[in-house]
Amino acid sequence: MADIRNIVILTGAGVSAESGIDTFRGGGGLWEKHRVEDVATPEAFARDPDLVLRFYDMRRAAIQEKEPNRAHAALARLDAEWPGDLLIVTQNVDDLHERAGARRVLHMHGTHLNAWCTACDARSRWTGPLIDRPPCPACGARALRPDVVWFGEMPYEMERIYGALQAADLFVSIGTSGAVYPAAGFVREARELGTQTLELNLERSQGSAWFDETRLGPAGELVPAWVDEMLG
Repeated sequence: MADIRNIVILTGAGVSAESGIDTFRGGGGLWEKHRVEDVATPEAFARDPDLVLRFYDMRRAAIQEKEPNRAHAALARLDAEWPGDLLIVTQNVDDLHERAGARRVLHMHGTHLNAWCTACDARSRWTGPLIDRPPCPACGARALRPDVVWFGEMPYEMERIYGALQAADLFVSIGTSGAVYPAAGFVREARELGTQTLELNLERSQGSAWFDETRLGPAGELVPAWVDEMLG
């Protein structure tokens, strides 16, 4: 990989699992007691906003008690030391990449620690509950919702992501199931562009066949080893 300059990294729930954040599709996962249709769609929010707000209030509180792990720390080191372009595109809605020190991070599915005002479209840093319908800091309307992308909604900054993929020499997928689109399609996009592709995962994803190389194991072991290779 000596000719690599520009890198796009996709991270999924497997990166945060070692910090104690349940994976989306794990057997004992985050959604076990709730159907996705009940807590993670615009229709669910319209039908039962209290249920949805309570669910996300609990998630928001929980992630603030977690700490970054070795995988987050390694990616933050790569972000700090890599001389070329680098973009960490995360499907995760926690802030563990940033708390580890990473700066070149894009949250394609939003973040628990923002609230979105559906009245004025402002997004505000938010660490407390939303269940009591607090006013929007920007306009005062009581129209805040979690700033996360629900099923049926468009992920954020797709143009920027595809632009980075166009310019990338290497695409790396870490801790993802390869089941949720459009992120699951990034490896095909990269392959069609002739970009090198690498998967680091606990087990083979649904898109493993598209990668030039797959390395299996815990993110806390694989990611630091790979970053050491990249930084020499």
